[in-house]
Amino acid sequence: MERSVIRLSHCQKEIFCFSVPEDCPSCGEVLRGNRLQEAPVSLPSPFTDGHKSSCCLLVAPAHNNPGREFDGTSDLHTGISNTKGVVYNYTRGGVLRDQSGWERCVSVPLVRPDMFHLLAQWDQYLDHFSDGSMWDPAWHRFDEEHQNCFTYCLHFINSVLATEGRSSLSRETFTHSFILPRMRRVSKYTTLYDHIQRHQYYMVDRQEDRQEDKQEDRAV
Repeated sequence: MERSVIRLSHCQKEIFCFSVPEDCPSCGEVLRGNRLQEAPVSLPSPFTDGHKSSCCLLVAPAHNNPGREFDGTSDLHTGISNTKGVVYNYTRGGVLRDQSGWERCVSVPLVRPDMFHLLAQWDQYLDHFSDGSMWDPAWHRFDEEHQNCFTYCLHFINSVLATEGRSSLSRETFTHSFILPRMRRVSKYTTLYDHIQRHQYYMVDRQEDRQEDKQEDRAV
């Protein structure tokens, strides 16, 4: 089970670790008790359980990735969750409806919580779209470049946007606006996590004015 990463501040340093150390790794002062400048903060993980994330685009390591890890080099797989957490994903065998296997993935919310009319029809849209001949291997062959899991997801998203009277999104726009910001966060988090596993902590000079990327949490 993945451990939580915490951040604490001491002697103008920010220290990232899994648990508060006995002594500050920078100055050696005892940390336990009330010697911290502020309470330790748990960093939010960039990963989510796709089966508990309704109406989202999900990104997970592909099944041919031996450890199913986000290592920055292995293939990724994408899917769309319905309101019940079933993940629809396009493969060589057609569209699968997975009820497990997406417990650690990156999610992109596709529907705002106040869009009740769309939430009520989401499952019907997804089922109807997935039953189309375009995703039936008897009619169209899966292709790594032009007819793949992301093609399926983007076509579905654009079909919903068209139904809502909104403009479609290009592959480049969607990727740069919604996928890449999250994958950069994954890369930073996994690098930090691996460093802490090897060295017990990671330490940097404290930044007084830290700005968070708020764009990545907005829905399409």
